[in-house]
Amino acid sequence: MVPACKFKMGSQVSTDVRGVHVVIVGGGFGGIAAASQLQALNVPFTLVDMKDSFHHNVAALRASVESGFAKKTFIRYSMSYKESFRQGLVVDINLKNQTVLLEDGQVLPFSHLILATGSTGPFPGKLNQASSQQDAIQAYEDMVQQVHRSQSIVVVGGGSAGVEMAAEIKTEHPQKEVTLIHSKVALADKELLPCVRQEVKEILLRKGVQLLLSERVCNLEKLPLNEYRECIDVQTDKGTELATNLVIVCNGISVNSSAYHSAFDSQLASNGTLRVNQYLQVEGYSHIYAIGDCADVKEPKMAYHAGLHANIAVTNIVNSMKERPLKAYKPGALTFLLAMGRNDGVGQISGFYVGRFMVRLVKSRDLFVSTSWKTMRQSPP
Repeated sequence: MVPACKFKMGSQVSTDVRGVHVVIVGGGFGGIAAASQLQALNVPFTLVDMKDSFHHNVAALRASVESGFAKKTFIRYSMSYKESFRQGLVVDINLKNQTVLLEDGQVLPFSHLILATGSTGPFPGKLNQASSQQDAIQAYEDMVQQVHRSQSIVVVGGGSAGVEMAAEIKTEHPQKEVTLIHSKVALADKELLPCVRQEVKEILLRKGVQLLLSERVCNLEKLPLNEYRECIDVQTDKGTELATNLVIVCNGISVNSSAYHSAFDSQLASNGTLRVNQYLQVEGYSHIYAIGDCADVKEPKMAYHAGLHANIAVTNIVNSMKERPLKAYKPGALTFLLAMGRNDGVGQISGFYVGRFMVRLVKSRDLFVSTSWKTMRQSPP
């Protein structure tokens, strides 16, 4: 039985939380935002993640080129959440019994469930294996060395990760040859204003990045990735051939649905996300929420949105316990900032173009690293 305790929300009256236990699956941006809010409200919760540390992957690309940066991007869960954190892989969700089963056999009962499983993609933009904090930091320090050794580098994929990766390399190593290969004509994300996408292109050209647009690498599965070689032969579908020392892939992000796809088979959208109502409740389940990348919400998948979703989910769990009206999530005009190295950037705030000065001020210098340390109530190294 979950112990009874009281909590206060702001100056509101305290509520009995007997029998309440929130399980959060996934400790990405949405997961830590939800966990930290529940912790502040004294609502019992358990956060589950296969890693021992939160990965601030918004800064992963800089950690791949700047030595010593990676240690700022991994924050240990147990320091923040103590016994409310469990390291483990979720292998099953039993909806009838309201339990989450971990690979090691642990069973976690829940009154409410928040699914915040995020998305997976290629290293270095994402780190998907269940490595220790020390091994994870080392993986990025090794990547720094691979970049350092290479005179010529090819970045595959010209979405937001690819353009930021190319810019980070050129900022840290202006003398290196960097080629960005992208299968479309326009760079960055399709939801961005055309003028923002054009400025992304101009920044890359100013930095000296070679652009191969409307071309697709056709021998990718044969190429070594993230490892220096004397000569790697990259071929495109248009017949272009490039000799390079290092290939970095920055595309192919997919929703991480492995924890929930069998339990919620009929609630899955075609891309593996969970269909939710306006309160971010999974269709047909008033006590289960999906937030961040795994929620089927019509907006780009971003850390910033995951944090907004977390706030809605926690508010609605509290409101449902108090029998108060639920709060709806309304996607607003898009805010999206691209850091193009520590000294440059472009983006939009609430749908309006913002240039280099504003983006440098807000994002480019520390890539919101300090925000995550603050969310987890720890001090950065």
